Amino acid sequence: MARDKDFHDYILHDVFSGLFGINSRAMFGGYGFYKDGKMFGLIADGKLYFKVGESNKKDYEEEGSHPFVYRSKDKNVTLNYWELPERLFENKEELVEWIEKSILVHSEK
Repeated sequence: MARDKDFHDYILHDVFSGLFGINSRAMFGGYGFYKDGKMFGLIADGKLYFKVGESNKKDYEEEGSHPFVYRSKDKNVTLNYWELPERLFENKEELVEWIEKSILVHSEK
């Protein structure tokens, strides 16, 4: 999986512009996005995914989204990161809500 720096830069500098406290790190051929030290999103295979738990899973299901799946040795591994609907790229107010919900997933048990 190759890193897509152009897509990363678009997300960080355009989609997340004006949203404070967000940074990113390269990881495993993609990028992770963090706010207040908590990872809430990732870029993999040219797509943006946000952390999902029981509290926000329905939002993604209603949008027809799907989780990030990768192949490890002889099996598929599904992460609790679901593809963010592209419509949110242009809706800062709703995007902030989805980011906040993804950060709150860290406190679910």
